[in-house]
Amino acid sequence: MNDNKIYTLIHSIVIPELSNTIFMVITATVLSAIIGISLAILLIVTYKEGLRPNKYVYQILNTIINIVRSFPFIILIVAIIPLTRAIVGTSIGEKAAIIPLTIAGAPFVARIIEGSLREVDKELIEAAKSFGASNFQIIFRIMIPEAVPSIISGITLAVIAILGCTAMAGAVGAGGLGAVAITYGYANFDNTVMYGTVFVLIVMVQVVQALGNFSYKVLK
Repeated sequence: MNDNKIYTLIHSIVIPELSNTIFMVITATVLSAIIGISLAILLIVTYKEGLRPNKYVYQILNTIINIVRSFPFIILIVAIIPLTRAIVGTSIGEKAAIIPLTIAGAPFVARIIEGSLREVDKELIEAAKSFGASNFQIIFRIMIPEAVPSIISGITLAVIAILGCTAMAGAVGAGGLGAVAITYGYANFDNTVMYGTVFVLIVMVQVVQALGNFSYKVLK
């Protein structure tokens, strides 16, 4: 591949698809975090040792999360195509990919946040109860603030997992760097493009992990 072709490929294909990948990762991470944290709070509240134990609600949520997490991502994308079309009107493109990315990411985040909230010192919770704190106050003024460093680490892992899923989503028309690697690299037997794209993804993972580690140290 000559220099002109490389220049054209980078500026006309790689950079736009890099932007699409970043868009998918950020949007799916935000949505996954919102849904995942909500699920984690419900799990921790309805757990048998939670603030308001309810084994039926806990078991239903626990089962749903386990089922969704058991799906390989590439199969999940195909399985929920009707839902994706109903929400965004299409099953192709980066906007459509956000639906399966969010559905795959939310249970992952929920499990991580649930674990983080369970690690909060129970003596703090009991002390808050003795002072008359409501469940809402215990969750949002004690449990979540105490678990913030662990939550940040969990979100970092979720971002990296979602980034990896965007590459797989490229195989089914989602766009992004995964599509570049498959369409312009693998399909055209061009190792330069394929491994170059992999290198970009590796750099992105390293940057995300470094930012997550830094945030953890600052907040701890």
